[in-house]
Amino acid sequence: MTRTRTLAMTALLAALTAVGGFLKIPTPLSAVTLQFLFTIMAGVLLGAKWGAASQGVYVALGLIGLPIFTAGGGIGYLLNPTCGFLFGMIAAAAVIGLIAQAGTLTAGRIFLAGLAGLAVLYLVGLPYMYTVVNLYLGKGMSAWAVFRAGCLIFLPGDLLKLAVAAAVCPALSRRLAC
Repeated sequence: MTRTRTLAMTALLAALTAVGGFLKIPTPLSAVTLQFLFTIMAGVLLGAKWGAASQGVYVALGLIGLPIFTAGGGIGYLLNPTCGFLFGMIAAAAVIGLIAQAGTLTAGRIFLAGLAGLAVLYLVGLPYMYTVVNLYLGKGMSAWAVFRAGCLIFLPGDLLKLAVAAAVCPALSRRLAC
C-alpha cells in the first residue's frame, strides 16, 4: 500500500471507529458498540503501527474535545470509567496487527489475532474502570462486579465482532492490495 493510501485508510478507520461508538446498546456502566470491530479491522488491514495509529487518532481527537466517544469527549473523559478501553483499543490494534501480519491472512489467523487483541483491550480497560469507579466515583464495586459489568456482558458481542472481522477482512485485504 502506498503512503497516501495508508494515511487515507488510517483516517478512514479512525472515522469508522468514531461512527461505531454511536451505534450502541446501553448497559449500566457502558454500551455495546461496534468500535472493537473497527479496531480489529484497523490492526488486520493496516498492521501494528498504522492500526494503532488509527485508533490513537480517534482517541486523541476525542480527548481534545470532539464529541466522538460514546458519551461525549474532552479531557474530562479521562475520568469516565470506560476511558481505559479507549487506550486499550490502541494497544489491541497493535497486537492484532502484529499477529495478523505475521503470516498468511486467513480467517483463523484473524480470529486468533482478534482474541489476543480482545484480551489486551480488557487487560487495559478493566483495571482503569475499577480505579475510576472506586477511587473517583466512590461506588465501592468489587473487582468481580466490575468484571461482570465491564467484560462478561460484552463477550458474546465481542466474539460476534471477531467472527465478522474474520469473515470480511481476508477479502477486504485482497481488494485493498489491488
